[in-house]
Amino acid sequence: MRRTFSAVGLGRWLRLSVRAAIVGMCLLASMPEWSRAAEAAPSSAVLQELHRFEQLGSVLYVAAHPDDENTQLIAYLARGRLYRTAYLSLTRGDGGQNLLGPEFGDELGVIRTQELLAARRIDGGQQFFSRARDFGYSKDYRQTLRKWDHQQVLSDIVRVIREFRPDVMITRFSTVPGITHGHHTASAVLALEAFKICGDPHAFPEQLTELKPWQPKRIFLNGFVGFRRPDQLVPGATSEPSKKINTIRIDISGTDPVRGVPLGELAAMSRSMHKTQGFGNFAGYGRGGDGPRYESFQLLDGEHASKDILDGIDTTWNRFPGGGEIAALASQAIARFNSADLAANIPALLSIRSHLAALPADPVIDEKRRLLDHIVQECLGLEVETVIPQAEVVPGEKLPLHHVVTERSKIPVRWVAVRYPSVGNQVSNTKDLIPAQSVDLDSTQTLPANTPLGQPYWLREPETEGMFRVDDPKLIGRPENPPAFPVEFVFDVAGQTLVIADEPVQITIPPTSTAAQDKGETHRRLDVIAPVSLSFGSEVQLFPPGATRTVTVEATAFRNDLAGNLQLDASEGWIVSPSTRAFHLSTGEHAQLSFNITAPPHPTTARILARAVIGNASYSNQRVVIHYSHIPLILLQPAASLKAVSLDLAIRGHEIGYLPGAGDSVADILKQMGYAVTSLTGADLTPKSLSRFDAVVIGIRAFNVRTDLAPHLPALFAYVQAGGTVIEQYNTPNGLQTTELAPYDLELSRDLPHNRVTDEKAPVTLLVPDHLAFTTPNRIVPADFDGWVQERGLNFPSKWDTTHFTALLACSDAGEAPLTSGLLVAHYGKGYFVYTGLSWFRQLPAGVPGACRLFANLVSLGK
Repeated sequence: MRRTFSAVGLGRWLRLSVRAAIVGMCLLASMPEWSRAAEAAPSSAVLQELHRFEQLGSVLYVAAHPDDENTQLIAYLARGRLYRTAYLSLTRGDGGQNLLGPEFGDELGVIRTQELLAARRIDGGQQFFSRARDFGYSKDYRQTLRKWDHQQVLSDIVRVIREFRPDVMITRFSTVPGITHGHHTASAVLALEAFKICGDPHAFPEQLTELKPWQPKRIFLNGFVGFRRPDQLVPGATSEPSKKINTIRIDISGTDPVRGVPLGELAAMSRSMHKTQGFGNFAGYGRGGDGPRYESFQLLDGEHASKDILDGIDTTWNRFPGGGEIAALASQAIARFNSADLAANIPALLSIRSHLAALPADPVIDEKRRLLDHIVQECLGLEVETVIPQAEVVPGEKLPLHHVVTERSKIPVRWVAVRYPSVGNQVSNTKDLIPAQSVDLDSTQTLPANTPLGQPYWLREPETEGMFRVDDPKLIGRPENPPAFPVEFVFDVAGQTLVIADEPVQITIPPTSTAAQDKGETHRRLDVIAPVSLSFGSEVQLFPPGATRTVTVEATAFRNDLAGNLQLDASEGWIVSPSTRAFHLSTGEHAQLSFNITAPPHPTTARILARAVIGNASYSNQRVVIHYSHIPLILLQPAASLKAVSLDLAIRGHEIGYLPGAGDSVADILKQMGYAVTSLTGADLTPKSLSRFDAVVIGIRAFNVRTDLAPHLPALFAYVQAGGTVIEQYNTPNGLQTTELAPYDLELSRDLPHNRVTDEKAPVTLLVPDHLAFTTPNRIVPADFDGWVQERGLNFPSKWDTTHFTALLACSDAGEAPLTSGLLVAHYGKGYFVYTGLSWFRQLPAGVPGACRLFANLVSLGK
């Protein structure tokens, strides 16, 4: 079963910990949890969880993005010292880039959320988020805090602290601005600010209806390489290791006692889950060394520590009134733990459980209760499962549920009931379980008609540039949605009530699997879907002012006998004809429904929403399926909308050859602009193949991610020499397949972050206003740089042949010297070669009018 720790408790996280011990870490990395059948826990894993129950220390690690976390430290704290350990990533990485596929923005953020959860399943930590959006690179934390809602993000951090209750907080980055991302510095500034106020009942008092103030003992900066980087220092520290003050240093090496692998290897495998960021092969870096690994910590605030980050903190049950007896019972249970017969430990565990029930409600105690219940479940060999025939269900439909329970031990267990909390129903089922025999129960429930569609909770409402909107405060901080239809199995064990949380899943077994080889099965949690999905086929449509275009919406049915009407909701000034189109579809059928849309007679943009009306309900959702092998299948249902852009655009030439780069969707908008686009491989770069193209465009980071281009560059340069045009978009200096990126000398800057312009509103100066790139066939003016998104550009060259290349633009972030290498154009023979770091990969798919006009001019050079 897939269970989210911070949504429904410890079940998912604990089961994953146990399974990891069984299959080994290599198998864990290659065979995700949702593709494996449940297996009994080995005694060593159960004993380790009992040790974890005994341990009360807790640490919250705070940084800005997925992949910022120190996975070795998290593995050491969570697996080595068994502390409650969590990573709070303020963003979901939605502003980054994707080395695996075409997903950007919100879709990428959902992928990286799952990558972080996959990483935590390996290193043992928990995962939290704030509502902050990753809006792209920021050089200044003050700019970051202006785009984020300072108070909202601060509130989110305080909420996570009050919920998780860490003894110690750790930041990954310094509070002092330096040569790092503004998001990084902002994460430390906000974490320190939250540390100072989280124990104050006057700070965010609206949280105190469900939470209580909590004050960690101290907050540290976990620096890089012993704080030898100047940007990692805070006042009072020094870059000279021999003179460090206010810091402690601890060895975080060790071996996971259950898996028998070094913690460094475990951490590397965790980090390798960040595959969209190029860490897919990172796992091997953790092997081959089990010696000391030291980490440094500088105290930022709170109580002094001299030897350890948890100096002076009671990490035992004695910290709670009445906890001393529980500590004694747990210690006794560990000392007498029977590894040969797990069921023999049940009386001791139930004794602890009865004493634990007498303690008052508390987030940490409640977490330990769930942990103890899971240990009891494992010692009983008690397995539960809720299976549904199909994972996708429409609100209001019947939900056939097949419940299965199996007990492996001989301890008397009575299955009492199955509860459905979201609908307030319960099915009584008093049955005494028989060892090694499965007992099942079929039940049919109705999914409430008001159940929201299965869209990640942070994407359900319109967001701002810097923040997601979340209306339910109880969801804030959660990594993903809670189960759409939670299930609870109720048992009686020696007079005590044991409740095991579950959720419905569809189990799919590949045709080639057998009973003896059932690890190929996949488990997919329930997704609440609309009966119809709508798609424009393109997110942007370009219109000449006053022109009429035919726009087609594809409606796909996911239920039979689906009859309704489709309409387009357009902004004032945009004319849609006809007003509605009828459809009648059966499951799996598609209908292409066309509308004529007339743009206003002047340049403007609008958002057009598709809406299907079926009976008394209306649906305006797309269907986006994302499937990578290292994470679960993701189904998104965002609004089905089209960005309509009315703009004056002229083009010259018609045929474009395109060499795709990393996560590259520029070719689609080039087709919208009126070009015929042919995707090319390195083998296509021959004089004969290239001769038919008016221009060749190279996608972003193509020379970082493709090995088939560098050997064929001479042919590409020869194409330019013969009169062709090549437009090469940005590459990064690390991992280049070749350094000869152009027919003339050109060197990429390694001066991060000063090789980019992060402010999408930064003023732009046309250095050569009468250059063909600015005059033909579209006259480019400063207004063409209005409305750009996320940034101006990145990875600008630091050196270039000024004799041949002409720098056409100058722009900079506030307070910095202008950068002039964002757009370089050179004559080469009879043709033109363009190298550009401007972020076309963001502007063109977003339909930014000025970007489309300028790119059309670049394609038109020499025409």
